Amino acid sequence: MTRHAVLEESLVWTPARGLTPRAGAAGGRLLAADSWLVREGGVRGLERHRERFLRACGECSGPPLRRLLEFWRDATAALPRTGEWFPRVELAAGSLELRLLLRPAPPLDPDVRVWAAGQPDPRTMPRRKGPDLDALARVRRRASEAGATEAVLVAPSGAVLEAATAGVLWWEGDALCLPPPRLPVLSGVTAGLIQERAHRLGIRVVHRERALAELDGREVWLVNALHGIRPVTGWAGGTIGCPPPVRAAEWRRWLDSLTEPLLPRA
Repeated sequence: MTRHAVLEESLVWTPARGLTPRAGAAGGRLLAADSWLVREGGVRGLERHRERFLRACGECSGPPLRRLLEFWRDATAALPRTGEWFPRVELAAGSLELRLLLRPAPPLDPDVRVWAAGQPDPRTMPRRKGPDLDALARVRRRASEAGATEAVLVAPSGAVLEAATAGVLWWEGDALCLPPPRLPVLSGVTAGLIQERAHRLGIRVVHRERALAELDGREVWLVNALHGIRPVTGWAGGTIGCPPPVRAAEWRRWLDSLTEPLLPRA
């Protein structure tokens, strides 16, 4: 059975019953969420995703830590060990419902075409994944209508923040650049791994505020847990140029090497 023949499944967690299939449509606004790629039972940075999800649940007065850890244990045990999947853990408002959304991974892209028009940031809670996923999906739909796969969010000053579903990194000479942490950006797991490797290799990592037009002629990457590193190979609807990505292939191989197998099911 191919991954495209498999439908996504929403599972609800309770301490008494563990994970059980949801009978109806999922309700309640998302307070926190996290997602990652599972490929043939292997995951990259799973502990970092766990810590980010636990922290997000704590920020919105979610269930006690003990309950969250029990949910996480059951959720990771339920992940498929074959095929390619993009599961999402969720905490919903109202009854503080914990859920696992099992969904096949979409096709993985080696590169990306980005809308050259910077989009005003629609997020209400930019440092927490979950509450603004619907708003970000609308941004991506507008990007698709403009002939792109992704869109870059910008601050009121015009400074680049991140893409709708990915962090934005770029190279200026031999320096790896990213937006300053004082700007409203999500703490990205993949971006964090990349920065740590750069530090180990002695590559200068710098935080800079840049308008979208100032990325003209630079090697730009969009990075996230699903696709890993995608170099920008085209800008739709603008005059921003992108050179051939000379660094991305080697960094992608390194990132793929970080994949670790899920623990065997008990």
